[in-house]
Amino acid sequence: MAEPNENTGAPAGDEELSEEERAAAAAWENMAAEEEEPEAPGAAPRSTRVLDQNEIDSLLGIGGGGGAAAAESGIQAIVNSSMVSYERLPMLEVVFDRLVRMMSTSLRNFTSDNVEVSLDSISSIRFGDYLNSIPLPAMMGVFKAEEWDNYGLLTVDSSLTYSIVDVLLGGRRGTAAMRIEGRPYTTIERNLVERMITLVLADLSTTFEPLSKVNFRFDRLETNPRFATIARGANAAILARLRVDMEDRGGRLELILPYATLEPVRELLLQMFMGEKFGRDSIWEGHLTTELWQTEINVDAVLDEFTMQLGDVMNWKVGTRVELNTQPRSLIHMRCGDIPMFRGHMGRKGNLIAVRIEDRNR
Repeated sequence: MAEPNENTGAPAGDEELSEEERAAAAAWENMAAEEEEPEAPGAAPRSTRVLDQNEIDSLLGIGGGGGAAAAESGIQAIVNSSMVSYERLPMLEVVFDRLVRMMSTSLRNFTSDNVEVSLDSISSIRFGDYLNSIPLPAMMGVFKAEEWDNYGLLTVDSSLTYSIVDVLLGGRRGTAAMRIEGRPYTTIERNLVERMITLVLADLSTTFEPLSKVNFRFDRLETNPRFATIARGANAAILARLRVDMEDRGGRLELILPYATLEPVRELLLQMFMGEKFGRDSIWEGHLTTELWQTEINVDAVLDEFTMQLGDVMNWKVGTRVELNTQPRSLIHMRCGDIPMFRGHMGRKGNLIAVRIEDRNR
């Protein structure tokens, strides 16, 4: 058995070890010394406990229950904090429903084909996340809301692009549009898609008109998401996904409006129905007009007015005569309560005293 060396405390046969073996032995000795080293007074005890599976799931926020409470804890809560909660704008949903109906008619006239437009979803997303999620290749039309002084984005995916080009250039029915990968869009394709985007923006302006007059003007067409940046990446935006079907062809069209763009009409979009806070409701106006015509009110014909002391009025007796400064041809004032209405002349119609209205009392 080898005896320890007096200088190093290593075994006597240590001279025969290589440099790598010596380094490994020194590392093991250091680890053993740390385990045997007593804790300093007042220091927190070191924990060597290993987490079980339930504690790991709780830390990650993916508990076995799978409920809402699990999704709101741990690392999952940190991940979800980057998402945007969708502020429900009821009137905006009505606007998009009208847009779907109008686009169906407009695209049918534009393509001379049977076109069906449907609204897949309305959600809220951060603008930067949306740009990163755009499937390329795609065309992005940047437009400006002139009255609101801000911008929006309209994305046309490649399937819809090739379908529109195929339909407008006389493609044969019953065959899907051919998609060629790895090449940029041609000038003809860009011009045809620009015409379609201009048509969609005209319909969008019409759908917003009952709420607020706005003109969505086409600004430019981009194919690189970096050049289609109209807002900061952290800004929230409304994303509406539309599906355009043309028999065996079609694609997706996505409309994104930053909340900053909708801020001038946010109060109008929060109302539950048209005319709740702004604008005219023809149904309510007609009902109110009908009820007013059927309402009975009392109208007083005032012959004359003069001022007397209360003591003189209290001395009135049966037979007291009050002289009025009114002649037979004097104008009579007609009032409803304290509001002057008309002026006219006193007369008789049959056995009744009547007033013939001459003009409106202003």
